[in-house]
Amino acid sequence: MANKPKDMESYVGYANLPNQVYRRSVKRGFEFTLMVVGESGLGKSTLINSLFLTDVYSSQYPGPSQRIKKTVKVETSQVLLKENGVQLRLTIVDTPGFGDQVDNSNCWTPILDHIDSKFEDYLNAESRVNRRTIPDKRVHCCLYFIAPSGHGLKPLDVEFMKRLHEKVNIIPLIAKADTLTPLECREFKKQIMKEINENKIKIYEFPDIEEDEETKENKKLARRNGPKDKEHTPNSLKYGKKITKPQERVPFAVVGSNMILECNGKRVRGRQYPWGIAEVENLEHCDFIPLRNMLIRTHMQDLKDVTNNVHYENFRCKKLTAVTAGEGKRPNPKGMSDKNPLEQFENEKDEHEAKMKKMESEMEQVFEMKVKEKKQKLKDSEADLQRRLEQMKKSLEQQQRELEEKRRNFEVEKKSFEESQKMQDERRKLENSKTLDGKKQKQKKTIF
Repeated sequence: MANKPKDMESYVGYANLPNQVYRRSVKRGFEFTLMVVGESGLGKSTLINSLFLTDVYSSQYPGPSQRIKKTVKVETSQVLLKENGVQLRLTIVDTPGFGDQVDNSNCWTPILDHIDSKFEDYLNAESRVNRRTIPDKRVHCCLYFIAPSGHGLKPLDVEFMKRLHEKVNIIPLIAKADTLTPLECREFKKQIMKEINENKIKIYEFPDIEEDEETKENKKLARRNGPKDKEHTPNSLKYGKKITKPQERVPFAVVGSNMILECNGKRVRGRQYPWGIAEVENLEHCDFIPLRNMLIRTHMQDLKDVTNNVHYENFRCKKLTAVTAGEGKRPNPKGMSDKNPLEQFENEKDEHEAKMKKMESEMEQVFEMKVKEKKQKLKDSEADLQRRLEQMKKSLEQQQRELEEKRRNFEVEKKSFEESQKMQDERRKLENSKTLDGKKQKQKKTIF
């Protein structure tokens, strides 16, 4: 018997779960890694700055074209974006030197190694003891820039996408689409998609969602940028087909610019030409707005889900299968670990316990050393106090002897002084008695 959903008679509260998830996600923030690949001079840096309305590449940190290397080298740059309280940690992966050499064989190897290394780092992080915070540095999307030659894909384009289509979400772009006429652009798109299908290249597949945010956004843009006259009819309408889904615009024909120009009384971003202005944010001129809406507003989470559920799971399955089957013994140039996750977990646990024991023994040694130092300090202070006490005793005894000597001298002086005083008193008495006798004799003489 199938379980049928029951309507609750009163409000319970679990309908608020999406709000809880939303608040937690906003508090934690989001991560997204975008890879840009293409030959130099195709406007990769300008398009990135136009997509996120920030100077990811500036004069202080120029784009890949100004940093061309003799060999292909993968470089990353990170920027923290904030919009309406939502934080996005954006990582841009560029490849200076790609396709700019005479011999471009194996120029995709550093890019493949970079993608595999990020998958390997994530797999190792999942196998660790502490995996509360696992930074997601996996490449979620690869924008591949195709030169606007009008003659289809180059052998390098085909080989690169065939090498990477099972490891990352590839979205092909026609760079500098303002160099093509609407008819040339339409035919070039058909030729590119034909060659992609002939070579069985798997590009990013848009999910089939009817009347979702993507469709509403496209309709809104169509109404806002709708044709006002025959001259300004969009490319898709000129040739008999109204495009409302982003998958119908693949490969996206884009134009990038950071210059603000005046057009019909409005300030727009575009490129100035003698015959007019190619507006970046105009559906009649290029596919920049559908690309930005798809990449940021409607399909960013799906790109991350496909990376996690398809590409990463394929890598993880192959890795674990090779380990369990004993086929993972090939030397790894990047130092990647080919151990079984359970074995790696046990090794990490043993290393952690050994580290804790070592720390404990070191702490005990430090404690004993500090106790010894403290005891020695106490002994030294006690000896110093004893020495000072002896010195004080000696000084007190010396003072006592000096006082005794002074007291004896004082007694002698006192005794001699008293004797001299006594003698003086006796003399005075004798003198007084003599004077009294003399006076009496004089009185007698006067009477007779």
